[in-house]
Amino acid sequence: MSDIELAPGKRARQAYSFDDIAIVPSRRTRDPLEVSTSWQIDAYKFDLPMMAAPMDSVVSPETAIAIGNLGGLGVLNLEGLWTRYEDPRIPLGEIASMPDKHATKRMQEIYTAPIKPELIKERIKTIRDAGVTVAASLSPARTAELHKAVIDAGVDIFVIRGTTVSAEHVAAETEVLNLKKFIYELDVPVIVGGVATATGALHLMRAGAAGVLVGFGGGSAHTTRKVLGIEVPMASAVAEVASARREYLDESGGRYVHVIADGSVGRSGDIAKAIACGADAVMMGSPLAKATEAPGLGWHWGSEAHHPELPRGERVAVGTSGTLEEILLGPSHAADGSMNLFGALRRAMATTGYSDVKSFQRVEVLIHRA
Repeated sequence: MSDIELAPGKRARQAYSFDDIAIVPSRRTRDPLEVSTSWQIDAYKFDLPMMAAPMDSVVSPETAIAIGNLGGLGVLNLEGLWTRYEDPRIPLGEIASMPDKHATKRMQEIYTAPIKPELIKERIKTIRDAGVTVAASLSPARTAELHKAVIDAGVDIFVIRGTTVSAEHVAAETEVLNLKKFIYELDVPVIVGGVATATGALHLMRAGAAGVLVGFGGGSAHTTRKVLGIEVPMASAVAEVASARREYLDESGGRYVHVIADGSVGRSGDIAKAIACGADAVMMGSPLAKATEAPGLGWHWGSEAHHPELPRGERVAVGTSGTLEEILLGPSHAADGSMNLFGALRRAMATTGYSDVKSFQRVEVLIHRA
């Protein structure tokens, strides 16, 4: 991100979103059938370089299983409705049917139900028994308190996800989370985020994260920019964190940390651009919330939407566009990049001559913002 002078004594950096950049075709093309979209983190390999965001409108135990069977990784929110209610279909139905003017307040009330460790165990067991990779998430504020129940339940990949995550989370009323010590004591890979700068990413990499989430998550259901004034356009954020990853690779003697774009990944072109900027995979919410199987019933929201003191998200209507399989793998019935997301990625890679995701990170991009 380049510096410009905002005013005497105050400098700012110019940054770019995915809409500000484009991928440049090369002299070589290849058959899409010769392209691999596979992604491997630690010992876990996936056919698709994607994670489904830990949002109650997107991932239930059932959709986590379905996404796993389709080649991706669904991440269950362990502070969501599935660990607060024996039958989450009741609050889900209420959230989907309530009028807009009451939505935020009522969601705050619904999410005051306590988290039950026995439900954490039950939900993780449901996913594990289906034979797919089990990924689950906690916020930094609840990780120290609840992580033992998660690990004991048999999670494969642990995700710590918040608006902004640092290497040490300090709170007056909860146990301090020292990320480096926490990760060192675990036997499972930990993915952490969000971050949007090289400095923040390096701290997480040095703490032992297997993967770093870039962005503030939430995407279309997020209002962090309006409420807090915080935002970093994603093309620049991903590219900067990927640059930090190269620095850490040299510093650590070859330890590779995965960069995962989390936010502003609404269409297939955004997936291709995220990887072109250096991401290994993407985390998606709203595209999957449109699936007929999605638990949000045509609505989408994140954990920020029901924060008890300062909501930084909202419930948004996304409708229904097709099945999970159609959205991820096709066939597509729309020409707007909202379906067959990874068929489109495969086509973009083939059109530019690249055979795998890692090599596609080297594709040429240009800035076309006016």
